[in-house]
Amino acid sequence: MTPDTPLDIQWFAYALADNGALSDADARQLWESLNRTGDLAEFAEAVIDRLCVSLSLEEQNQVVEQVQALVDYACEQAASGAAPEPGDSDALHYDAAGADLSGVSGYEDLPSLSDVASLSDEEVAERMVLLLTCLRTLGCSDLHLSGGAPPFVRRLRQVERLDTYVLTREDSERLNLALLNEERKQAFRERQDLSMALEIGSDRFRVCLMDQKDGVSGSYRLVPDHISTLEELGFLDKDVVHIKRLLDYHNGLVLVTGPIGAGKSTTLAAMTNIINEKRSDHIISVEDPIEILQLSKNCQVSQREIGKHTASYRVALKAALREDPDIIVIGEMHDLETIENAITASETGHLVIGTLHTGNAANTLNRLLDVFPPAQQPQIRAMTAGSMRGVICQKLVPDGFGGLTLIYEIMLNTMAVANIISEGKTFRLQSTMVTSNKQGMCTFDQCVLEKYSLGLMTREAALAEMDDPAIIAQLNSLWAQREAQARKNRK
Repeated sequence: MTPDTPLDIQWFAYALADNGALSDADARQLWESLNRTGDLAEFAEAVIDRLCVSLSLEEQNQVVEQVQALVDYACEQAASGAAPEPGDSDALHYDAAGADLSGVSGYEDLPSLSDVASLSDEEVAERMVLLLTCLRTLGCSDLHLSGGAPPFVRRLRQVERLDTYVLTREDSERLNLALLNEERKQAFRERQDLSMALEIGSDRFRVCLMDQKDGVSGSYRLVPDHISTLEELGFLDKDVVHIKRLLDYHNGLVLVTGPIGAGKSTTLAAMTNIINEKRSDHIISVEDPIEILQLSKNCQVSQREIGKHTASYRVALKAALREDPDIIVIGEMHDLETIENAITASETGHLVIGTLHTGNAANTLNRLLDVFPPAQQPQIRAMTAGSMRGVICQKLVPDGFGGLTLIYEIMLNTMAVANIISEGKTFRLQSTMVTSNKQGMCTFDQCVLEKYSLGLMTREAALAEMDDPAIIAQLNSLWAQREAQARKNRK
């Protein structure tokens, strides 16, 4: 869009690209087809006609609702008098229409990276587009390119090498910078770290680049191509009921925790989508970077990216409290001020949903409290006991059938749990969760037992994740009953 384009049209085109509905080029071409004389309503109508080709009536109605939300956003932004800055869209976009994946069935079918030194910049970029496009076809979740090491992917949490060729410092730098525009390259050179979103066709990636002793290293995480439901992620129906109840509160703190690669961001997106569909509120989400796009449905959703739209989680959370939110989603709570502001916000009429890198519910509470000075901890314990709604701690583990499954524990803030938090006796939390199964809580061991009983895990895979002797005894008893029944059926 040119500077003389009406502000509401500029913001609408920006919102279309930002939400992945149309690329900047397509939006500009569509606007030019109207001879740049139409108003926002005409432009929006042309966009709807473009997006609704070959869609069912139900899908067309959804597109109309989503485009209307973008129109409202454009009008709101245009009223400020400011124009979107060049490159404001959070993700870099590339077209993958020419990629032929019909012959890609294994790593041997991927394009080689051993000849990168002889390729032009355009050819390197094309090679990267093709390589990344193949990830979903091969069932990979991550691609890693680093100088001094062969390229490798992560599939079902296992590291697998694509080639024996070791990338040179020069190869790695050219590959990792090939898809960056000049603005992003400059940002990387200044900070020596860069997190951003990248779109190739319909695939979206979380890209993290860093400078290290062997040159530039890059990791490319393939983001799910749709917002999954909690059931699709692996939560059992009986537990989904309790998780959804946590999202009905109008204030309080809900934490999604687990190690890196446990699917916390995906769960967070699923929970945000539930709120977006069932409530009519203002959601402010702060992420690093924005991974899964949330179009405004019944809620107004404002997604902010660290480094692009705000300086840090701490700054964004403080600012969010002045922007009339009902729900605040924090991609990562890792410093004292962010945690303190989150707890305060949860006490003052906001539902706050955030993530922490912790292994279980007890460690989550310890981590939450231990960042504060000793003199402040009694006060924080009291605040947390009153504001905490629940903790969902999860991890992905082998299911024994060649895939992965989600196991988790759920802690709900009952009166007993609130007393444990306020008294600082988190060592009692595990036993309380074990005996509160009927209230909606579960431990990892109980979740694994349930998944085994439903045939979602093998006995060996389940035993590898269990610690509680009583639960292990229940699993072995169930296994023995099944073996006895199987022998009876064979006779």
